[in-house]
Amino acid sequence: MRLRALLETDALGLRLLGGEDELDRTVRGVMTTDLRDPSRYLSGGELVLTGLAWRRDEADSEPFVRILAGAGVAGMAAGEAELGAIPDDLVQACLRHRLPLFAVNESVAFATITEYVVRQVSGERAGDLAAVVDRHRRLMTSGPAGGGPEVVLDLLGSDLDLRAWVLSPTGRQIAGAGAPLPAGTGAVLAGEHLSATRTGRRGPHRAVTRGTTYSLFPIRNTGRGAAPASRDVRETVLSDWLLAVEADAGDWPAARLDLLQGVTQLIAVERDRRDAARTVRRRLAQEVLELVQTGAAPAEIAARLRVAAPVLLPGLGTAPHWQVVVARVEWGEGGAGAPGIEAGPVAQSLLEEILVDPATVGPDSADRIAVAHTGDEAIALVPLPTAPGADGGAPAAEDENGPATGTDTGLHADALLATVRAPLTAGLADDGRLTLGVSAPVHSAEGLRGALEEARHARRVAAARPGRVCAAGHHELASHVLLLPFVPDDVRRAFTARLLDPLRDYDRRHRAELIPTLEAFLDCDGSWTRCAGRLHLHVNTLRYRVGRIEQLTGRDLSRLEDKLDFFLALRMS
Repeated sequence: MRLRALLETDALGLRLLGGEDELDRTVRGVMTTDLRDPSRYLSGGELVLTGLAWRRDEADSEPFVRILAGAGVAGMAAGEAELGAIPDDLVQACLRHRLPLFAVNESVAFATITEYVVRQVSGERAGDLAAVVDRHRRLMTSGPAGGGPEVVLDLLGSDLDLRAWVLSPTGRQIAGAGAPLPAGTGAVLAGEHLSATRTGRRGPHRAVTRGTTYSLFPIRNTGRGAAPASRDVRETVLSDWLLAVEADAGDWPAARLDLLQGVTQLIAVERDRRDAARTVRRRLAQEVLELVQTGAAPAEIAARLRVAAPVLLPGLGTAPHWQVVVARVEWGEGGAGAPGIEAGPVAQSLLEEILVDPATVGPDSADRIAVAHTGDEAIALVPLPTAPGADGGAPAAEDENGPATGTDTGLHADALLATVRAPLTAGLADDGRLTLGVSAPVHSAEGLRGALEEARHARRVAAARPGRVCAAGHHELASHVLLLPFVPDDVRRAFTARLLDPLRDYDRRHRAELIPTLEAFLDCDGSWTRCAGRLHLHVNTLRYRVGRIEQLTGRDLSRLEDKLDFFLALRMS
């Protein structure tokens, strides 16, 4: 805004005391001060408001005005409440330094002037930024603009003083200007956004975490593969990005809200462009999957893998190991499904996100992941490079977590969901489930069919567990854990009730802690000394508790069969 606009606003009641030739100066901000030397707080273009408390005699005016003029301020407005009429020595000093001077009537609060200037300046900046956003949108629609989402986020920060981040549906940072979000904040914001979206509320959504308020704007997919606006929200809720702005948009004017909507549309164009780049990787995964499922010769599958490896792992010198990950998203209570919802593409997009390291920043970090979908199932082919110097011909030795690759980069089911479980649970709400299975690494085309079946079986184990987001890995398929989920519910309840209910009732009445004692005793393989040490009990006290367990249940904890029954009952309870 121009200084001249201040005089034309009757509500401010300003009188010009000097500097009429300088009224076309641009006002970029406002500052209130009574410091004798405020130079350290000035950056140029400000309207300086002062109550003249810094002035003790007429000799103080000249140095004060000289400091303001040297800092490049737009003008000064002096209040009449302190001294009545503005001192002539101040008027003359402003004339010498060609600094416009206004008198502020004592009935007008500085806060009124500040609010007016800030509102005008912010509105003009928003208009300028809107033009920039529109220009970038046109550029990005016709081709890559260069710079990606970071460009417009930088503009939000520099022109509107808004810090903003683009987040994936799991809360991973896709783009940001300046410092990243605090650890864990992205997942919290993504969960709030997904929860609000599932309830049908329109954005932006307000979220407060760690004392900071954020406004969350959905970034809708606008490409050729985008779902029509009339489609079920469940088809997009787990794949759309969001824009998190560190501000409360609740009291924003319509113009600023429209600007942020323009920003989200601009970022959506970039999202579409990057999604198109995934087409090659998805096609590779689809071709390999079809070959594996139709029983193609290993040599044919190996040839296709040789084509895939350079795309997924540029510069790789040795043949990689591969792992297969299977995911399924189901809507509807009891797995009954939701008519009309295509779950396969949802699972495909979600699996591409889950398989990215959550600490990785940027939208291109899924370049090493190829995901296909068939029916309601998404299947990922994940390359795992061998260690330098490895021949790629045999799998590495197993560790306690199962087979590992030469670089120990094998995927583990629980680790994949560690940081994404909370936000995805919010997005699935009360009618959705995500189940995921992970195979062991394989080192040849011959092993892929077995890996696919292993991953599918692990996913079925995960599906038999309670919870909205569940996973199972290959190492669980050689354990008793594999059998437990398939025990019918009525058998499970009857078995555990027969063995554990007497102990629970006794604990409830006497606070005897028989159940914790039983768990510790079995975990210590029946060792009296180790169990007593773990529970900080005398061995005689431990023997008394075990005797009470045996008396209440009619079992003998020195017999292997009874130990096994107790162990399974605890696992199934």
